[in-house]
Amino acid sequence: MAPATDRYSHTRAILGPQLFERVQDARLLVVGAGGIGCELIKNLVMSGFGTGERGLIEVLDLDTIDLSNLNRQFLFQKQHVKRPKAVVAKETALKFNPHVHINALHRNIKDDEYNVDYFKSFNFVMNALDNLDARRHVNKMCLAANIPLLESGTSGYVGQVQPIKRETTECFDCTGKPVPKTFAVCTIRSTPSTAHHCIAWAKSYLFPQLFGADDEADQQELDDAEKNGENVEEIQELRKEARAIRELRAGLNLEGAAKRVFEKVYVGDIERLLKMEDMWAHRKAPHTLNWDELSSAPSTSSSAPSTSDASNGTTAANGKDEARIKDQRKLSIKDSFDLFVDAVTRLSARFDPLGEPLSFDKDDEDTLDFVVGAANLRAAAFDIESQTKFQVKEYAGNIIPAIATTNAIIAAALVHQALNVLRSDWSAARTIWLKRTSQRIFDVSPLSAPNPHCAVCRVVYVPVKVVEDATLGELVRELVGEGKAIPFEGFVSVQEGTRLLWETEDFEDNAEKTLKELGVKEGKFVTISDDEDHWPVQLCIGSYLPASSTERIVPDTSAIPSPIPTRAPPPAPEADSDSSDVEDLATVVEGAAATGAEAGAPGAKVVGKKRSAEEAGLEGEGDEGKKKKVEYLVLDDEDGDVVIDLT
Repeated sequence: MAPATDRYSHTRAILGPQLFERVQDARLLVVGAGGIGCELIKNLVMSGFGTGERGLIEVLDLDTIDLSNLNRQFLFQKQHVKRPKAVVAKETALKFNPHVHINALHRNIKDDEYNVDYFKSFNFVMNALDNLDARRHVNKMCLAANIPLLESGTSGYVGQVQPIKRETTECFDCTGKPVPKTFAVCTIRSTPSTAHHCIAWAKSYLFPQLFGADDEADQQELDDAEKNGENVEEIQELRKEARAIRELRAGLNLEGAAKRVFEKVYVGDIERLLKMEDMWAHRKAPHTLNWDELSSAPSTSSSAPSTSDASNGTTAANGKDEARIKDQRKLSIKDSFDLFVDAVTRLSARFDPLGEPLSFDKDDEDTLDFVVGAANLRAAAFDIESQTKFQVKEYAGNIIPAIATTNAIIAAALVHQALNVLRSDWSAARTIWLKRTSQRIFDVSPLSAPNPHCAVCRVVYVPVKVVEDATLGELVRELVGEGKAIPFEGFVSVQEGTRLLWETEDFEDNAEKTLKELGVKEGKFVTISDDEDHWPVQLCIGSYLPASSTERIVPDTSAIPSPIPTRAPPPAPEADSDSSDVEDLATVVEGAAATGAEAGAPGAKVVGKKRSAEEAGLEGEGDEGKKKKVEYLVLDDEDGDVVIDLT
């Protein structure tokens, strides 16, 4: 018995000796060591997790530390910039508690080596990711390994914790996901109507055309736009515009480059648009800007044009209102003009046509200033309200500013729910929302049941080990058919991801190929489906059996229910929801995607299209078919958030 005065005495007294022993011996995987991850790792090591003889905290993160992380990711300091987050998080955590068993991996959680067997080695997984594709992957792996997952996310002042357990709760993919808004090429290039259109033009078109890689991406974009039925005449004009920009690019190192760019995009291109009279029949026409008027206009700033930090040799533009944060000052057209000219000059000095192309980075003051100035000048030409530098950085960097205290609160809630997981008390586990309302800070609700139509968790996951030279035909003959582990009869299809490998009376050539030849290696999933509406069976290929093994294919038959369930009937069409029920945060994304089954997620009956890693999470319907308020959650990103989840 440890002395009453040891560092864990209070924790032991609160949790009780039995639960605290489970805490110490817990083996857990923390995926992500960013904003939430830093707070979470600190909480875990200070609470005694991973300090027992069998305990372990494994931290896995692919990212390295950036200067902009330091304001809230407190495990990192300036000397750690560019080092792996997971490694530094471990080093710092050991200073908090040198007795913890912690391992750091600077790797990608989607690497094949992190297969079902790897996930099964942990008691549970805690997600603190900023990548939707990776979140979906971890969700699927935890379902396949049948271990609990604790999801989390923050967005400004709001956040969420969601415990997930197979067959008990809904999974991450049980709900539909909103798709980020995209804009037609002609809208961005010719008819902007919002500040976001102008920012997208400055960041994704003008900047790369002048300073980025000189490749055929822009030409391909125009080809695709033409195929999609956009205005053919306008597409042709845009091709001419792109060629003219490339000519400007060649003279960026010559005197007067900023003026030539200005005259091209804010005079010549605008005049070209004005000649297309039909385009302005039902919308307000733009107007050209005048270089001489703007260059000779009295400055509205008491300092140099750039808003860069003083350490860069410049000071803030538009410095009249010293009471406001400099990046949130309203920029006049003169401020934007001066900022644009200065940024073009700075970038031209950096740009080498024969060297490495420049790329936009929200933390690079030169590139950010260019986008701010260029976007606001375009907004002025189209009579659109200008944006502050802070607003442009938010949109161009795809971020919602992160708040350290929100991360801290959500990390604490994660640990609280982890205790319920260790108790195996899922009746006490809760989904927790942190809200910014006057009525209540927390909204706590029981866990929702799985969505009967989910194409990810309404799947039978079967771990299987094979010899290295096992063929696809062997796999099918050994496991599929009447009296076999997978008793599918009639028409059967086999696929890996979106690739169809074999189906009844077809693809027979593949039957004699080894799984390895077909690209089905350790860590991959093979989906077996029939035409009788049974749940698909996903074989999770584990580590290879030794060459000396007397068995060539060994499935975990205990994971296969008898009988295999059938799919639920399709849901009835839903009425449109009242837009008034959507929180303000919904403006971050627009549109909604189908559920996993409809989108062709892994496990869908028909070979589907791969879903975009850019999709975000959304939830619109609660238990028992009752409509509930739609809320959008955002996961902590490098300098802000990415929309991910719904509540």
